[in-house]
Amino acid sequence: MVKGSDILLILVAILFPPAAAFIITGCSCDLLINILLTVLGYIPGHIHAFWLIYKKIKAEEQYGRGGFQYVGNGTYQPVYQSGAPVNYGTTN
Repeated sequence: MVKGSDILLILVAILFPPAAAFIITGCSCDLLINILLTVLGYIPGHIHAFWLIYKKIKAEEQYGRGGFQYVGNGTYQPVYQSGAPVNYGTTN
C-alpha cells in the first residue's frame, strides 16, 4: 500500500531523481548510478529512481515499516529476526 511519504518520494523523483535515490539509499553506489543515468538521459534516471521506490515499498510490505535495512543493489534485509536484533558483523 502506498503511503503519503511514498507519494512525496515519487514527486521528488519526478523533479530530481538523484534526490530520491539519496533519500532511499543514502550515499551509496545506487546514488552514483542514478546521477550518471540522469546525466546521460533524464528518463533513465527516472526509471532507476522509480525502481528504487518500488523496491522500498515492497520491503515495507514484507518487513513492516522500519523493519528493514537497505543493503545495496535494490535489496533489503530485515532488521529483526524472530524478535531479536540481527548482528551485522559487530562483535559483542
